[in-house]
Amino acid sequence: MKVAIIGVGQLGSDLIKVFEDVIPLTHNEIEITDYSSCEILKEIKPHVVINTAAYHRTDECEINTEKTLLVNSLGARNIAKISSDVGAINIFISTDYVFDGAKKTPYTEDDAPNPINSYGVSKYAGELFTKYLSEKYYIIRVSSLFGVAGASGKGGNFVETMISKAKSEYELRVVNDITISPTYTMDASMAIKQIIEKKLPFGVYHVANDGFCTWYEFAREIFEIANISARLSPITSDEYPTKAKRPKNSALSVEKIKSYGINMRNWKEALRAYLVEKGHIS
Repeated sequence: MKVAIIGVGQLGSDLIKVFEDVIPLTHNEIEITDYSSCEILKEIKPHVVINTAAYHRTDECEINTEKTLLVNSLGARNIAKISSDVGAINIFISTDYVFDGAKKTPYTEDDAPNPINSYGVSKYAGELFTKYLSEKYYIIRVSSLFGVAGASGKGGNFVETMISKAKSEYELRVVNDITISPTYTMDASMAIKQIIEKKLPFGVYHVANDGFCTWYEFAREIFEIANISARLSPITSDEYPTKAKRPKNSALSVEKIKSYGINMRNWKEALRAYLVEKGHIS
């Protein structure tokens, strides 16, 4: 099974590790906003295309809306059309930010998207293009990713940011009223591989580590597992204003993939594994 992986950032790097016959495509090799550039897939003739390329700096997306839509929406359209042309399974990586956060419990695949920021809107548009232009597709929604490669354009990830700031700042103030599902990119990659190998019905799937927490609780667990002494204080999102609105709850339910025998470990276990992989703990 030949797998073309578009984007070699945080998730893409781990996807490359878990598949055997892999063709990684960096930004230098494919520009998803340019249809003619995407035609490289016609030469490769992959069985599966996984599109991890995204413009995901959420606050910048509010300013650079044209770029946001070009990459996350038009890019998804181009990949969907060409994937269909070559008969490949098209996998579009989407986000928990397609939801508005009003729900009090984790979101399921049956919940209606209602994005509240430009990034979420662009990714939902990408989902729609994927759904209506691909003959064979999986829309994979992920949440709050952390992986050894770090997020391209973001200078790392939340875990590394917290560890770095703990060494240099007197007090860390972290939002405690936004709920997320922290997700280790290696675990997400393994789950995506299983979705393909098990030949799950085409459609939408949530892939995240089991459980949920606030950003503050996430930070507290990082310091506890890594045995780092840090002065950590919870704040509200109102005390940390951002250009883009964030959903107050974007936790993802993984009951659907569990029903197919794909079990995601708890986010705390995944965090410990990540910290070992990065060499923060033994």
